[in-house]
Amino acid sequence: MKLVRKIALRTMVGAAFALAAGTSAFAQGKPVTLGFSQVGAESAWRTANTVSVKAAAKDAGINLKFSDAQQKQENQIRAIRSFIAQKVDVIAFSPVVESGWEPVLEEAKRAKIPVVLTDRAIDVKDPSLYVTMIGSDFMEEGRRAGHWLEERYKNEPGPINIAELQGTVGSAPANDRHAGLMEVIKSDPKFKVIASQSGDFTLAGGKQVMEAFAKTYGKKINVVYAHNDDMALGAIQAMEEAGIKPGKDVTVVSFDATKGGFQAMVDGKINVDVECSPLLGPQLMAAVKDIVAGKPVARRIVTDEGIFPMNVAAQVMPSRKY
Repeated sequence: MKLVRKIALRTMVGAAFALAAGTSAFAQGKPVTLGFSQVGAESAWRTANTVSVKAAAKDAGINLKFSDAQQKQENQIRAIRSFIAQKVDVIAFSPVVESGWEPVLEEAKRAKIPVVLTDRAIDVKDPSLYVTMIGSDFMEEGRRAGHWLEERYKNEPGPINIAELQGTVGSAPANDRHAGLMEVIKSDPKFKVIASQSGDFTLAGGKQVMEAFAKTYGKKINVVYAHNDDMALGAIQAMEEAGIKPGKDVTVVSFDATKGGFQAMVDGKINVDVECSPLLGPQLMAAVKDIVAGKPVARRIVTDEGIFPMNVAAQVMPSRKY
């Protein structure tokens, strides 16, 4: 019964935002204006995400006001306030971190501008501060990686020492990809995370962190668990410079499944890549149109994704779009 009430409440929240938005652009016969604040351009994934959003807005006939936050929350908050001042119809953003959004989103709510989250979730007490969240289930991604590791090492006694390259501190993918892995491996004592540090989702960051790990732990590392392909590629460079063979001496687990990640699998340097699609533009524009038209929108829109072990990379790579 409580679950039914929660779902009903969330649907009512979305409907309330939709009705408020429905009195604006479509009702007046004007083009819809979307203000979108992007995290930055820190990775190949993020660049593909930006291209998807811009192309989908053009295809949908939506006027897009785009802002690059350069991985700084204060820049995103400034951009959202600017969108409010410009009286856009909908605000969408991919949050740098999970917390600290209440004040600015309350401003958007008072201005009756609906908010959509893309790619990353936020932690707020008031669920009415945004209509929907579109993107991957990062916890499930972490679980998929964890289950793959369980299968990979099921016949080995251990210990299996894991060096973790985390994404941006406080971000949803970093938090959840870590938590998903830990949920799976906590019941098997042979798996141990012996090192964990943020590489900020960048190639340079991944290389720098892995250089330090290689010096400190050397051959004790059995698995590198990188929260995205860019960090994994940086870690691969560091391992090779240290005389370690990635994909052979060390099992490399990565996320995103970009073309760069696939090429590294083809080359035998990444063992498995968990998909996280950046092509969210069409889903975002469909949600924006529904919100402005006063149609109900699901509270959570999850993208359909898979997991790719090294042995399928060559076959699948030609079909990859990013």
